[in-house]
Amino acid sequence: MITVKTTDADRYRFLIIDDHPLFRDALISAISAAYPGAETRESESLASAVRALDADDSYDLALLDLKIPDTVGFEGFLDIRTRHPRLPIVVVSGHEDPRIIKTALSYGAAGFIPKSTNKRELTEAIQSVIDGAVYVPADYQEPAGDAAADEARKSMLATLSTLTPQQFRVIKMLRDGLLNKQIAYELNVGETTVKAHVSEILRKLNVNNRTQAAMELSRLGGSDIEALNARFDVSG
Repeated sequence: MITVKTTDADRYRFLIIDDHPLFRDALISAISAAYPGAETRESESLASAVRALDADDSYDLALLDLKIPDTVGFEGFLDIRTRHPRLPIVVVSGHEDPRIIKTALSYGAAGFIPKSTNKRELTEAIQSVIDGAVYVPADYQEPAGDAAADEARKSMLATLSTLTPQQFRVIKMLRDGLLNKQIAYELNVGETTVKAHVSEILRKLNVNNRTQAAMELSRLGGSDIEALNARFDVSG
């Protein structure tokens, strides 16, 4: 059942990141059905969405299509998540592969909405996320783990174990979206030192940029992070 919410409706702000005008219109219609007067902003690319969020990060929810032209796979999602870790992001996609849904959730998505979802369900999905739930399709069944994925996880744990405690603190802050100057402040070191740590992290993980490094850490579950925290005697 769709419940129209008018109390404080104007405070809700949504950012729609999708290059398909018809689906953007469908999302706007679904949002308006639940939250009359809510503000929506549309972005056709990752670059324009990043500019919008960097200028004003007071949005309550972002809805992101995985297949926008200027990004590949989950890199766009993780770019926004590392820059704005407090922003809930719902992935919308034409692909309903349970493995994709599982990956989105493992990276911290606030939900996954297939583009085949009808308007009523779309509205209810958005409402549930605004209310604090994590939305997945009703017929979603989490896929069983496979040997290759488990081997990749073990390999990443082994690689992360080669970091120094300070480098592990830095990569966690990269995952949380902190800039070099913020990391330097938190660790009470100079920015040059932070840059050196980042360079060494990228080398050890064999990745090209900060977003990819954050992606690798985000692949791990909570128990793995706790084990690494204990290994490095790092809290949080």
